[in-house]
Amino acid sequence: QVQLVESGGGLVQAGGSLRLSCAASGRTFSTSAMGWFRQAPGKEREFVAGITWSGGDIRYADSMKGRFTISRDNAKNTVYLQMNSLKPEDTAIYYCAGAPSLERLRQGGIGSWGQGTQVTVSS
Repeated sequence: QVQLVESGGGLVQAGGSLRLSCAASGRTFSTSAMGWFRQAPGKEREFVAGITWSGGDIRYADSMKGRFTISRDNAKNTVYLQMNSLKPEDTAIYYCAGAPSLERLRQGGIGSWGQGTQVTVSS
């Protein structure tokens, strides 16, 4: 079991950037992959990006490629999501998530969720 705390959300104009952070604590050895999901009003929660702790293997949702970058700092037990060229349709609550593997993360087999951080992109 791992505890996840997101930060870095806020209000930004279209075309702007934000960097989200997710700090992990607790039994991090049980979580091999971490990443991000988002949920907009009236929409299902969708996968954004994921990364493994050990090898740094990365997966992105197709719509995020080229705009979003996931990274991690193992020493700080923290995962980041750099979001550039933001669009109004990126407006959502962004959730940090942990899973036993990157594939499980991508497919929604989540072991731990953060509380979410709101990202709002104005036009």
